[in-house]
Amino acid sequence: MTAIAFMLVASLMFTGIDTCAKWLVLAGVPAFTVVFVRYFTHLSLVTTLSLPSQRRRLFSTGKPWLEAARGASLLGATICNFEAVRFLPLTLTAAILFTVPLWICALSIPILGERVGIRRWVAILVGLCGAIIASRPWSAEFHWAVLFSFGAALCTAFYSILTRLLAGVDATSTQQFYAAMFATLGIAPIALLNWGWPAAAVDWLAFALIGLFGWTGHQFLTIAHRYAPASALAPFMYAQMIYMTASSWIVFHTPPDGWVLTGAAIVLGAGFYVWLRERQLAKTGRTQLTGGEAVP
Repeated sequence: MTAIAFMLVASLMFTGIDTCAKWLVLAGVPAFTVVFVRYFTHLSLVTTLSLPSQRRRLFSTGKPWLEAARGASLLGATICNFEAVRFLPLTLTAAILFTVPLWICALSIPILGERVGIRRWVAILVGLCGAIIASRPWSAEFHWAVLFSFGAALCTAFYSILTRLLAGVDATSTQQFYAAMFATLGIAPIALLNWGWPAAAVDWLAFALIGLFGWTGHQFLTIAHRYAPASALAPFMYAQMIYMTASSWIVFHTPPDGWVLTGAAIVLGAGFYVWLRERQLAKTGRTQLTGGEAVP
């Protein structure tokens, strides 16, 4: 229950990031400025809180190129997502972003060497159809910014896979440091050349909170995984869909329509199926390894 509570808080923090980003870009702050502030604040918090206790260990990495690729993937996901929320409702961007587990499942074949059966492939295709339904490319309401949302989902999938590859190699604080550092350094030249400050007081509040939300969300996510396995926590990430819907409705006065809700339901259903199937296969594998008795 502690892990679930932490996971729900982490999802709320991630919703706060998107809400602040959309608010700022609608207020006229350049998207690259918003991205820089998000990661510079994150980097400052990680360094300030972790360096006194870990010192040189904070910078010790066994695979620097993987850390660099992971940071680049996270930066790409953020840039694409912030550009998408500039034009699209949060409910639509969330629906597309929740195709990430499906992309991870597909990309795990060439990158991790995993096998994916026909049933999970069908679930992946059904989930992508749900994302297409939510974005409605056949209608007048279609906006090209959905391509940014799909780009964000794909970059996030690469980020998750690279995180798997770094598991047991670098400490969590080290991974947070390098992800924030590479993202900050990567966006700094563009952001500083196209800088823009907030104007109103509420814009400054969003400006200050976006990095704090990012750091806090990752901290709660990390702590949640200390108390429960990822397979048990995965379904609760979808609580973010509820938070995003509420934010879109309350803050931006954009309630979801029937197409978005239908597409989101299909995406969530496909994601749940992939999670259940992978958990079933993992349980079967453990049963075989223990001679027919499941490992507790």
